[in-house]
Amino acid sequence: MELRIDRQALVPVVQQIVDALTAWLYHSEAPPGARLPSVRQIARINLLSQSSVVEACERLVAQGVLATRPGAGFVVGAPVQVAKGQREGLWFEGAEVNQQGRLGELKLGCGGLPESWRETDDLSYAIRQVSRTDMAGLFNYSTPLGLPALRQQIAKRLKPLDIEVEDSRILTTAGASQGLDLIVRTLFKPGDCVVVESPGYSLLFDLLRLHGVNMLEVPRTPRGPDIDVLQMLLHTHRPRGIFINSFYHNPTGSSLAPVVAQRVLDLAKTHGVQVIENDVYADLHSGPGTRLAALDEDVIYVGSYSKTLSSSLRVGFIVAGADVVSRLAQVKMISSMGASRFCESVLASLLASGAYRKLVQRQRLRLNTDREAALQVLEDAEWEVFGKPAGGLFIWARSRMSDYAQVLTEAQRFGVRLSSATAFSPTGEPSDWQRINVAYACDPRARAFFQATALDRPQAF
Repeated sequence: MELRIDRQALVPVVQQIVDALTAWLYHSEAPPGARLPSVRQIARINLLSQSSVVEACERLVAQGVLATRPGAGFVVGAPVQVAKGQREGLWFEGAEVNQQGRLGELKLGCGGLPESWRETDDLSYAIRQVSRTDMAGLFNYSTPLGLPALRQQIAKRLKPLDIEVEDSRILTTAGASQGLDLIVRTLFKPGDCVVVESPGYSLLFDLLRLHGVNMLEVPRTPRGPDIDVLQMLLHTHRPRGIFINSFYHNPTGSSLAPVVAQRVLDLAKTHGVQVIENDVYADLHSGPGTRLAALDEDVIYVGSYSKTLSSSLRVGFIVAGADVVSRLAQVKMISSMGASRFCESVLASLLASGAYRKLVQRQRLRLNTDREAALQVLEDAEWEVFGKPAGGLFIWARSRMSDYAQVLTEAQRFGVRLSSATAFSPTGEPSDWQRINVAYACDPRARAFFQATALDRPQAF
Protein backbone atom coordinates (compact mmCIF):
# COMPACT_ATOMS: atom_id res chain seq x y z
CA MET A 1 0.00 0.00 0.00
CA GLU A 2 1.88 3.03 -1.30
CA LEU A 3 0.54 6.24 0.28
CA ARG A 4 2.77 8.80 -1.51
CA ILE A 5 3.57 11.04 1.43
CA ASP A 6 5.06 14.40 0.43
CA ARG A 7 7.95 15.13 2.80
CA GLN A 8 8.18 18.77 1.71
CA ALA A 9 4.49 19.50 2.22
CA LEU A 10 3.34 21.69 5.07
CA VAL A 11 0.33 19.42 5.59
CA PRO A 12 1.05 17.28 8.70
CA VAL A 13 2.13 13.74 7.92
CA VAL A 14 -0.69 12.20 9.94
CA GLN A 15 -3.27 14.16 7.94
CA GLN A 16 -1.60 13.05 4.71
CA ILE A 17 -1.88 9.44 5.89
CA VAL A 18 -5.57 9.96 6.66
CA ASP A 19 -6.21 11.42 3.21
CA ALA A 20 -4.18 8.74 1.44
CA LEU A 21 -5.87 5.86 3.31
CA THR A 22 -9.29 7.37 2.54
CA ALA A 23 -8.45 7.58 -1.16
CA TRP A 24 -7.06 4.03 -1.16
CA LEU A 25 -10.20 2.66 0.50
CA TYR A 26 -12.38 4.55 -1.95
CA HIS A 27 -10.58 3.23 -5.03
CA SER A 28 -10.16 -0.34 -3.76
CA GLU A 29 -13.86 -0.59 -2.81
CA ALA A 30 -12.84 -2.88 0.05
CA PRO A 31 -15.96 -4.39 1.71
CA PRO A 32 -16.79 -3.80 5.39
CA GLY A 33 -14.77 -6.14 7.59
CA ALA A 34 -11.83 -6.41 5.18
CA ARG A 35 -8.47 -6.23 6.95
CA LEU A 36 -6.00 -3.48 6.26
CA PRO A 37 -2.31 -4.34 5.94
CA SER A 38 -0.69 -4.27 9.35
CA VAL A 39 0.47 -0.98 10.84
CA ARG A 40 4.04 -2.27 10.74
CA GLN A 41 3.76 -3.10 7.04
CA ILE A 42 2.22 0.27 6.10
CA ALA A 43 4.91 2.09 8.06
CA ARG A 44 7.74 0.04 6.52
CA ILE A 45 6.62 0.42 2.91
CA ASN A 46 6.09 4.18 3.25
CA LEU A 47 9.05 4.93 5.57
CA LEU A 48 6.72 6.17 8.30
CA SER A 49 6.72 5.81 12.06
CA GLN A 50 4.26 3.25 13.36
CA SER A 51 2.88 5.82 15.80
CA SER A 52 1.89 8.14 12.92
CA VAL A 53 0.11 5.31 11.12
CA VAL A 54 -1.72 4.30 14.30
CA GLU A 55 -2.83 7.89 14.95
CA ALA A 56 -4.15 8.22 11.40
CA CYS A 57 -6.04 4.93 11.66
CA GLU A 58 -7.53 5.95 15.01
CA ARG A 59 -8.85 9.15 13.40
CA LEU A 60 -10.50 7.07 10.70
CA VAL A 61 -11.99 4.83 13.39
CA ALA A 62 -13.52 7.94 14.97
CA GLN A 63 -15.02 8.81 11.58
CA GLY A 64 -16.47 5.32 11.16
CA VAL A 65 -14.32 4.59 8.10
CA LEU A 66 -12.27 1.98 9.97
CA ALA A 67 -12.98 -0.25 12.94
CA THR A 68 -10.83 -2.28 15.30
CA ARG A 69 -11.21 -6.00 15.79
CA PRO A 70 -9.28 -7.97 18.46
CA GLY A 71 -6.46 -9.91 16.87
CA ALA A 72 -7.17 -8.44 13.41
CA GLY A 73 -5.89 -4.91 13.74
CA PHE A 74 -7.78 -2.33 11.69
CA VAL A 75 -10.57 -3.37 9.36
CA VAL A 76 -12.87 -1.49 7.01
CA GLY A 77 -15.79 -0.08 8.95
CA ALA A 78 -18.02 1.29 6.20
CA PRO A 79 -17.69 2.16 2.50
CA VAL A 80 -16.06 5.54 1.97
CA GLN A 81 -18.65 8.09 0.96
CA VAL A 82 -17.38 11.05 -1.04
CA ALA A 83 -19.33 14.18 -0.28
CA LYS A 84 -20.65 16.22 -3.21
CA GLY A 85 -18.47 19.14 -2.18
CA GLN A 86 -15.34 16.96 -2.37
CA ARG A 87 -16.23 15.90 -5.91
CA GLU A 88 -16.89 19.46 -7.02
CA GLY A 89 -13.55 20.46 -5.54
CA LEU A 90 -11.77 18.23 -8.07
CA TRP A 91 -12.67 20.62 -10.91
CA PHE A 92 -9.96 22.91 -12.23
CA GLU A 93 -9.62 25.46 -15.03
CA GLY A 94 -9.07 23.50 -18.21
CA ALA A 95 -10.83 20.35 -16.95
CA GLU A 96 -13.78 18.70 -18.64
CA VAL A 97 -16.78 20.62 -17.25
CA ASN A 98 -19.06 17.59 -17.01
CA GLN A 99 -16.41 15.08 -15.96
CA GLN A 100 -16.54 13.97 -12.33
CA GLY A 101 -13.09 13.57 -10.87
CA ARG A 102 -12.21 10.68 -8.57
CA LEU A 103 -10.98 11.07 -5.03
CA GLY A 104 -7.19 11.09 -4.83
CA GLU A 105 -6.58 11.63 -8.54
CA LEU A 106 -3.40 13.44 -9.55
CA LYS A 107 -4.47 16.69 -11.23
CA LEU A 108 -1.59 16.73 -13.72
CA GLY A 109 -3.36 19.19 -16.01
CA CYS A 110 -4.53 21.72 -13.40
CA GLY A 111 -3.63 25.41 -13.38
CA GLY A 112 -2.40 26.03 -9.82
CA LEU A 113 -0.08 24.86 -7.09
CA PRO A 114 -0.93 21.74 -5.06
CA GLU A 115 -2.62 22.31 -1.73
CA SER A 116 0.36 20.68 -0.03
CA TRP A 117 2.57 23.50 -1.35
CA ARG A 118 0.49 26.20 0.28
CA GLU A 119 2.02 27.81 3.37
CA THR A 120 -0.28 28.71 6.23
CA ASP A 121 1.84 30.28 8.96
CA ASP A 122 2.34 33.78 7.51
CA LEU A 123 -1.17 33.81 6.08
CA SER A 124 -2.68 32.82 9.43
CA TYR A 125 -0.67 35.50 11.22
CA ALA A 126 -1.82 38.18 8.75
CA ILE A 127 -5.45 37.09 9.13
CA ARG A 128 -5.20 37.27 12.93
CA GLN A 129 -3.50 40.66 12.73
CA VAL A 130 -6.25 42.11 10.51
CA SER A 131 -8.92 40.58 12.75
CA ARG A 132 -7.38 42.18 15.85
CA THR A 133 -6.39 45.59 14.53
CA ASP A 134 -8.52 46.45 11.48
CA MET A 135 -12.23 46.52 12.28
CA ALA A 136 -12.95 48.30 8.97
CA GLY A 137 -11.28 45.44 7.15
CA LEU A 138 -13.63 42.97 8.82
CA PHE A 139 -16.93 44.73 8.32
CA ASN A 140 -16.80 47.45 5.64
CA TYR A 141 -16.76 47.63 1.88
CA SER A 142 -13.48 48.48 0.24
CA THR A 143 -13.08 51.69 -1.75
CA PRO A 144 -14.01 51.73 -5.47
CA LEU A 145 -10.35 51.54 -6.55
CA GLY A 146 -9.42 49.18 -3.73
CA LEU A 147 -7.61 49.53 -0.40
CA PRO A 148 -5.10 52.40 -0.72
CA ALA A 149 -2.45 50.57 1.34
CA LEU A 150 -2.65 47.58 -1.00
CA ARG A 151 -2.49 49.67 -4.17
CA GLN A 152 0.62 51.38 -2.83
CA GLN A 153 2.25 48.00 -2.21
CA ILE A 154 1.32 46.81 -5.70
CA ALA A 155 2.87 49.93 -7.21
CA LYS A 156 6.11 49.19 -5.33
CA ARG A 157 6.18 45.59 -6.57
CA LEU A 158 5.68 46.71 -10.18
CA LYS A 159 8.77 48.94 -10.17
CA PRO A 160 11.27 46.05 -10.48
CA LEU A 161 9.31 45.05 -13.61
CA ASP A 162 9.98 48.56 -15.01
CA ILE A 163 6.30 49.41 -14.74
CA GLU A 164 6.22 52.88 -13.18
CA VAL A 165 2.66 53.71 -12.14
CA GLU A 166 0.84 55.85 -9.59
CA ASP A 167 -1.51 53.98 -7.28
CA SER A 168 -4.40 56.04 -8.72
CA ARG A 169 -4.00 54.00 -11.92
CA ILE A 170 -4.35 50.67 -10.08
CA LEU A 171 -7.74 49.00 -9.57
CA THR A 172 -8.02 45.95 -7.30
CA THR A 173 -10.26 43.06 -8.32
CA ALA A 174 -11.46 39.71 -7.01
CA GLY A 175 -8.73 37.85 -8.87
CA ALA A 176 -7.60 38.21 -12.46
CA SER A 177 -10.82 36.58 -13.66
CA GLN A 178 -12.89 39.52 -12.38
CA GLY A 179 -10.33 41.88 -13.87
CA LEU A 180 -10.74 40.33 -17.32
CA ASP A 181 -14.52 40.33 -16.92
CA LEU A 182 -14.54 44.05 -16.10
CA ILE A 183 -12.34 44.79 -19.10
CA VAL A 184 -14.55 42.81 -21.50
CA ARG A 185 -17.78 44.29 -20.07
CA THR A 186 -16.46 47.84 -20.22
CA LEU A 187 -14.42 48.06 -23.39
CA PHE A 188 -16.12 45.66 -25.80
CA LYS A 189 -19.65 45.01 -27.01
CA PRO A 190 -21.32 42.01 -28.69
CA GLY A 191 -20.10 41.61 -32.24
CA ASP A 192 -16.68 43.16 -31.61
CA CYS A 193 -13.57 41.21 -32.68
CA VAL A 194 -10.51 40.64 -30.52
CA VAL A 195 -7.31 38.67 -31.08
CA VAL A 196 -6.53 35.80 -28.71
CA GLU A 197 -3.64 33.36 -28.61
CA SER A 198 -4.05 29.71 -29.58
CA PRO A 199 -3.49 27.70 -27.53
CA GLY A 200 -4.54 30.05 -24.78
CA TYR A 201 -6.43 30.71 -21.57
CA SER A 202 -9.65 28.70 -21.60
CA LEU A 203 -11.62 30.89 -19.18
CA LEU A 204 -10.90 33.97 -21.29
CA PHE A 205 -12.41 32.19 -24.29
CA ASP A 206 -15.51 31.31 -22.27
CA LEU A 207 -15.78 34.89 -21.02
CA LEU A 208 -15.59 36.37 -24.51
CA ARG A 209 -18.22 33.92 -25.78
CA LEU A 210 -20.47 34.85 -22.86
CA HIS A 211 -20.33 38.52 -23.88
CA GLY A 212 -20.77 37.81 -27.59
CA VAL A 213 -17.26 38.97 -28.55
CA ASN A 214 -15.78 37.26 -31.61
CA MET A 215 -12.29 35.76 -31.39
CA LEU A 216 -9.52 35.76 -33.99
CA GLU A 217 -6.76 33.20 -33.39
CA VAL A 218 -3.06 34.00 -33.51
CA PRO A 219 -0.77 30.98 -33.02
CA ARG A 220 1.46 31.07 -29.94
CA THR A 221 5.11 30.32 -30.64
CA PRO A 222 7.87 29.75 -28.05
CA ARG A 223 8.72 33.47 -28.42
CA GLY A 224 5.18 34.86 -28.26
CA PRO A 225 2.37 35.36 -30.78
CA ASP A 226 3.16 34.70 -34.46
CA ILE A 227 3.87 38.23 -35.70
CA ASP A 228 3.13 37.52 -39.38
CA VAL A 229 -0.29 36.09 -38.58
CA LEU A 230 -1.00 38.90 -36.14
CA GLN A 231 -0.16 41.51 -38.76
CA MET A 232 -2.51 39.85 -41.26
CA LEU A 233 -5.35 39.67 -38.73
CA LEU A 234 -5.01 43.31 -37.76
CA HIS A 235 -4.92 44.45 -41.38
CA THR A 236 -7.82 42.25 -42.52
CA HIS A 237 -10.27 42.29 -39.61
CA ARG A 238 -9.45 45.49 -37.70
CA PRO A 239 -10.12 43.99 -34.23
CA ARG A 240 -10.59 46.19 -31.18
CA GLY A 241 -8.30 44.35 -28.77
CA ILE A 242 -5.41 41.91 -28.35
CA PHE A 243 -5.18 39.63 -25.30
CA ILE A 244 -1.64 38.40 -24.59
CA ASN A 245 -0.35 36.22 -21.77
CA SER A 246 3.17 37.62 -21.41
CA PHE A 247 5.33 35.47 -19.11
CA TYR A 248 4.95 31.73 -18.53
CA HIS A 249 2.03 31.57 -20.90
CA ASN A 250 -0.94 29.40 -20.01
CA PRO A 251 -0.77 26.63 -21.25
CA THR A 252 2.58 26.51 -23.13
CA GLY A 253 4.88 28.01 -20.48
CA SER A 254 6.53 30.24 -23.10
CA SER A 255 7.48 33.91 -22.60
CA LEU A 256 7.52 37.00 -24.80
CA ALA A 257 10.85 37.71 -26.50
CA PRO A 258 11.78 41.44 -26.39
CA VAL A 259 11.74 41.79 -30.17
CA VAL A 260 8.30 40.17 -30.38
CA ALA A 261 6.97 42.40 -27.58
CA GLN A 262 8.09 45.53 -29.46
CA ARG A 263 6.56 44.33 -32.73
CA VAL A 264 3.23 43.64 -31.00
CA LEU A 265 3.15 47.19 -29.67
CA ASP A 266 4.16 48.69 -33.02
CA LEU A 267 1.38 46.82 -34.82
CA ALA A 268 -1.17 47.69 -32.14
CA LYS A 269 -0.25 51.36 -32.37
CA THR A 270 -0.42 51.36 -36.18
CA HIS A 271 -3.87 49.75 -36.23
CA GLY A 272 -5.30 51.47 -33.13
CA VAL A 273 -5.85 48.27 -31.16
CA GLN A 274 -6.04 48.04 -27.35
CA VAL A 275 -3.49 45.61 -25.86
CA ILE A 276 -4.45 43.68 -22.69
CA GLU A 277 -1.49 41.98 -21.04
CA ASN A 278 -2.26 39.08 -18.69
CA ASP A 279 0.74 38.54 -16.37
CA VAL A 280 -0.70 36.50 -13.51
CA TYR A 281 2.49 34.40 -13.21
CA ALA A 282 4.75 37.45 -12.83
CA ASP A 283 5.83 36.55 -9.29
CA LEU A 284 7.11 33.17 -10.46
CA HIS A 285 9.52 34.97 -12.81
CA SER A 286 12.96 35.97 -11.52
CA GLY A 287 15.05 36.51 -14.65
CA PRO A 288 15.22 39.32 -17.19
CA GLY A 289 12.20 40.05 -19.33
CA THR A 290 10.16 42.66 -21.13
CA ARG A 291 6.61 43.53 -20.14
CA LEU A 292 4.40 45.27 -22.67
CA ALA A 293 3.16 47.61 -19.94
CA ALA A 294 6.76 48.67 -19.28
CA LEU A 295 7.13 49.75 -22.91
CA ASP A 296 3.79 51.49 -23.39
CA GLU A 297 1.58 53.06 -20.70
CA ASP A 298 -1.52 52.55 -22.86
CA VAL A 299 -1.30 48.78 -22.31
CA ILE A 300 -3.85 47.42 -19.82
CA TYR A 301 -2.00 45.14 -17.41
CA VAL A 302 -3.68 42.39 -15.35
CA GLY A 303 -2.07 40.68 -12.34
CA SER A 304 -3.13 38.36 -9.54
CA TYR A 305 -2.05 36.83 -6.22
CA SER A 306 -4.33 33.79 -6.48
CA LYS A 307 -1.77 31.55 -8.19
CA THR A 308 0.94 32.08 -5.58
CA LEU A 309 -0.73 32.97 -2.29
CA SER A 310 -4.23 31.51 -2.25
CA SER A 311 -6.90 30.72 -4.82
CA SER A 312 -9.48 31.34 -2.10
CA LEU A 313 -8.11 34.75 -1.07
CA ARG A 314 -9.33 36.36 -4.28
CA VAL A 315 -7.16 39.41 -4.98
CA GLY A 316 -6.01 40.67 -8.37
CA PHE A 317 -5.49 44.05 -9.98
CA ILE A 318 -5.60 46.06 -13.20
CA VAL A 319 -3.21 48.81 -14.27
CA ALA A 320 -4.58 51.19 -16.89
CA GLY A 321 -4.90 54.85 -17.82
CA ALA A 322 -6.86 57.09 -15.46
CA ASP A 323 -9.93 57.29 -17.72
CA VAL A 324 -10.07 53.53 -18.22
CA VAL A 325 -9.60 52.85 -14.49
CA SER A 326 -12.46 55.23 -13.71
CA ARG A 327 -14.78 53.40 -16.11
CA LEU A 328 -13.72 49.99 -14.81
CA ALA A 329 -14.25 51.07 -11.20
CA GLN A 330 -17.77 52.20 -12.00
CA VAL A 331 -18.65 48.83 -13.55
CA LYS A 332 -16.96 47.06 -10.64
CA MET A 333 -19.13 48.85 -8.07
CA ILE A 334 -22.31 48.26 -10.06
CA SER A 335 -21.64 44.56 -10.62
CA SER A 336 -20.12 43.52 -7.28
CA MET A 337 -20.09 46.41 -4.77
CA GLY A 338 -16.30 46.22 -4.91
CA ALA A 339 -13.78 43.60 -3.81
CA SER A 340 -13.25 42.13 -0.34
CA ARG A 341 -11.64 44.67 1.98
CA PHE A 342 -10.71 41.87 4.36
CA CYS A 343 -8.78 39.95 1.68
CA GLU A 344 -7.12 43.15 0.53
CA SER A 345 -6.06 43.99 4.10
CA VAL A 346 -4.55 40.52 4.60
CA LEU A 347 -2.57 40.77 1.37
CA ALA A 348 -1.40 44.30 2.16
CA SER A 349 -0.07 43.03 5.48
CA LEU A 350 1.82 40.17 3.82
CA LEU A 351 3.34 42.47 1.21
CA ALA A 352 4.37 45.11 3.75
CA SER A 353 6.03 42.57 6.07
CA GLY A 354 8.08 40.94 3.31
CA ALA A 355 6.46 37.55 3.98
CA TYR A 356 4.98 37.35 0.49
CA ARG A 357 8.31 38.10 -1.19
CA LYS A 358 9.98 35.26 0.72
CA LEU A 359 7.09 32.93 -0.09
CA VAL A 360 7.43 33.34 -3.86
CA GLN A 361 11.20 32.96 -3.62
CA ARG A 362 10.69 29.53 -2.06
CA GLN A 363 8.09 28.63 -4.67
CA ARG A 364 10.39 29.60 -7.54
CA LEU A 365 13.24 27.49 -6.16
CA ARG A 366 11.03 24.45 -5.73
CA LEU A 367 9.45 24.87 -9.17
CA ASN A 368 12.87 25.20 -10.79
CA THR A 369 13.95 21.89 -9.29
CA ASP A 370 10.75 20.11 -10.24
CA ARG A 371 10.73 21.58 -13.75
CA GLU A 372 14.19 20.24 -14.54
CA ALA A 373 13.18 16.84 -13.24
CA ALA A 374 9.89 16.91 -15.17
CA LEU A 375 11.62 17.83 -18.44
CA GLN A 376 14.01 14.92 -17.94
CA VAL A 377 11.12 12.54 -17.26
CA LEU A 378 9.38 13.71 -20.44
CA GLU A 379 12.59 13.33 -22.44
CA ASP A 380 13.07 9.80 -21.11
CA ALA A 381 9.50 8.99 -22.11
CA GLU A 382 10.13 10.52 -25.56
CA TRP A 383 7.36 13.08 -25.25
CA GLU A 384 7.45 16.13 -27.53
CA VAL A 385 7.91 19.38 -25.58
CA PHE A 386 6.97 22.87 -26.75
CA GLY A 387 9.78 25.35 -26.18
CA LYS A 388 11.22 23.90 -22.93
CA PRO A 389 10.13 26.71 -20.57
CA ALA A 390 12.67 28.21 -18.17
CA GLY A 391 10.17 29.08 -15.45
CA GLY A 392 6.57 29.08 -14.32
CA LEU A 393 4.09 26.28 -13.77
CA PHE A 394 3.55 24.71 -17.18
CA ILE A 395 5.08 22.47 -19.80
CA TRP A 396 3.16 21.95 -23.06
CA ALA A 397 3.85 18.44 -24.30
CA ARG A 398 2.39 15.39 -25.95
CA SER A 399 2.99 11.69 -26.17
CA ARG A 400 4.16 10.21 -29.45
CA MET A 401 1.51 7.55 -29.03
CA SER A 402 -0.69 7.96 -32.11
CA ASP A 403 -3.92 6.84 -30.41
CA TYR A 404 -4.99 9.70 -28.13
CA ALA A 405 -7.81 7.61 -26.65
CA GLN A 406 -5.16 5.19 -25.41
CA VAL A 407 -3.32 8.08 -23.75
CA LEU A 408 -6.50 8.94 -21.83
CA THR A 409 -6.95 5.30 -20.89
CA GLU A 410 -3.42 5.10 -19.51
CA ALA A 411 -3.96 8.32 -17.53
CA GLN A 412 -7.06 6.86 -15.92
CA ARG A 413 -5.26 3.59 -15.19
CA PHE A 414 -2.59 5.41 -13.19
CA GLY A 415 -5.01 7.77 -11.41
CA VAL A 416 -3.91 10.82 -13.44
CA ARG A 417 -6.36 13.51 -14.51
CA LEU A 418 -5.53 15.45 -17.67
CA SER A 419 -6.91 18.72 -18.96
CA SER A 420 -9.63 18.78 -21.59
CA ALA A 421 -8.52 18.20 -25.18
CA THR A 422 -10.55 21.22 -26.32
CA ALA A 423 -9.96 23.64 -23.41
CA PHE A 424 -7.13 25.69 -24.88
CA SER A 425 -8.54 26.26 -28.35
CA PRO A 426 -10.71 29.34 -29.03
CA THR A 427 -12.80 27.29 -31.46
CA GLY A 428 -12.94 24.16 -29.30
CA GLU A 429 -10.76 22.17 -31.68
CA PRO A 430 -9.41 19.05 -29.96
CA SER A 431 -5.67 18.66 -29.47
CA ASP A 432 -3.47 15.85 -28.22
CA TRP A 433 -1.07 18.35 -26.60
CA GLN A 434 -1.32 18.44 -22.82
CA ARG A 435 -0.72 21.12 -20.21
CA ILE A 436 1.64 19.51 -17.70
CA ASN A 437 1.74 21.17 -14.28
CA VAL A 438 5.36 21.06 -13.11
CA ALA A 439 4.34 20.80 -9.45
CA TYR A 440 2.58 17.46 -10.11
CA ALA A 441 4.79 16.00 -12.84
CA CYS A 442 7.30 14.22 -10.58
CA ASP A 443 4.68 12.25 -8.69
CA PRO A 444 5.19 8.47 -9.16
CA ARG A 445 1.78 8.22 -10.84
CA ALA A 446 2.79 10.84 -13.42
CA ARG A 447 6.13 9.12 -14.06
CA ALA A 448 4.41 5.78 -14.60
CA PHE A 449 1.87 7.41 -16.92
CA PHE A 450 4.55 9.08 -19.04
CA GLN A 451 6.49 5.84 -19.41
CA ALA A 452 3.34 3.94 -20.39
CA THR A 453 2.72 6.35 -23.28
CA ALA A 454 6.27 6.43 -24.70
CA LEU A 455 5.61 4.97 -28.14
CA ASP A 456 7.29 6.16 -31.35
CA ARG A 457 5.64 8.39 -33.91
CA PRO A 458 7.03 10.98 -36.40
CA GLN A 459 8.21 14.33 -35.07
CA ALA A 460 5.72 17.19 -35.47
CA PHE A 461 8.51 19.72 -36.13
